[in-house]
Amino acid sequence: MLSNYLPASLARRTGMLAATLALLGLAAFAQVNVTHKGDVIAITIDGKPYSELYMAGPKTYLHPLRSASGKIVSRMYPMAKREGEITDHPHHRGLWYGHGDVNGYDFWSSDPLNKDPKGKAGVEKLLKVLGTKSGKNAGSLKVLLAWNDPHGKTLVEETREMVFRKEGQSIVIDTDLHLKAMTDVKFGDTKEGTFAMRTAPEFELPGNKRAPAFPVRSGRMVNSEGVQGKDVWGKRARWVDYSATVDGEKLGIAMFDNPANPRYPTYWHARDYGLFGINPFGVHDFLHDKTKDGSMTLKPGETTRFRYRIVIHPGDEKDANVQALFDAYARGK
Repeated sequence: MLSNYLPASLARRTGMLAATLALLGLAAFAQVNVTHKGDVIAITIDGKPYSELYMAGPKTYLHPLRSASGKIVSRMYPMAKREGEITDHPHHRGLWYGHGDVNGYDFWSSDPLNKDPKGKAGVEKLLKVLGTKSGKNAGSLKVLLAWNDPHGKTLVEETREMVFRKEGQSIVIDTDLHLKAMTDVKFGDTKEGTFAMRTAPEFELPGNKRAPAFPVRSGRMVNSEGVQGKDVWGKRARWVDYSATVDGEKLGIAMFDNPANPRYPTYWHARDYGLFGINPFGVHDFLHDKTKDGSMTLKPGETTRFRYRIVIHPGDEKDANVQALFDAYARGK
């Protein structure tokens, strides 16, 4: 290898440059296959299972999420049992999108395992799979969902497109959400939302007394402004990165807001117990100021759009040069 013939400091810089180029996509292509069957869309990368999109409702979610090396980085509960996981918040399923107050109805906590005594649970109903595409560089899926209240009235139609790529030793997931109001719609001000995932237990921050001893909680959470740990919650930032050691491998999960999104840079609903989410609507909760109003209203036929990127990468945010990855995303790369 070239590094064997270079001074140690230069070899390190060369290695870091190579890693960054790989993360930016200057690497061999991977075959990504996306296959629809019933209410599930399966994604494989280089012939190995990567994830599945479950569309049976009341929430559409992606589960599980894996690193390029095949390690699971999302929580398995409640879809499966895994030793050492905290079994709270059963509505935290994989990677999902929803909001806790849409005309007073809850599309965040709605779940078969949650009680709904007030009859406020909304349902994301699959209307149509608009398409799937496989390829040597990327695979994609596109679905049309109806956000229905408990009486079956459609409040919002959502078009969700997801693109999956393997870039070097990283997995990149781009999500493009178009929300169309089918009636007068108000996305209320609440912290319970919106684009989120629940990480594997290794990513939880150390010190949680409720956490089992195994696996070891080794999580580190930092945002684009340098804020770390629990203080990330409720702050505005361009990106947040969660990293941990999983089965002996240091891995990170970076989530990016898009500069074209409404209210960029967004607020973050990111918790020490592995909840990792973006929420542009929860202003009075995040600021602890009831005089603020983060709600958004749409008239019938009006639309709004949100785009996000997830990068599952080796190392922490410094090893992966997450800021450079975000800068490339912000430029449309």
